[in-house]
Amino acid sequence: MAETLEIVTFRLKPGTEAGFVANNGVMSGWLTRQPGFLSRHLGRREDGTWVDVVRWQSVEQARAAADRIMAEIGDSEALQAIEPASVDMNHATIELSR
Repeated sequence: MAETLEIVTFRLKPGTEAGFVANNGVMSGWLTRQPGFLSRHLGRREDGTWVDVVRWQSVEQARAAADRIMAEIGDSEALQAIEPASVDMNHATIELSR
């Protein structure tokens, strides 16, 4: 099993920026209960694009969580704030970590 980074970039729907970080408690809580979850980092680029980096024990666990998230917490304010067409998700095997 190789540790994996899940890198998701997205934009928010207009008018949802103000409470977005505060509303992420539901997502963070959900992630911590998923098998293989190790850590999460959420950031915003200067152009307003958001970057969510989640570290997993394996790509299989990352993909399994991705397959369940919308069914389980898709109605949360944080996920509803995301513009669906803007979402780009990729996975990368961790080769170096300090």
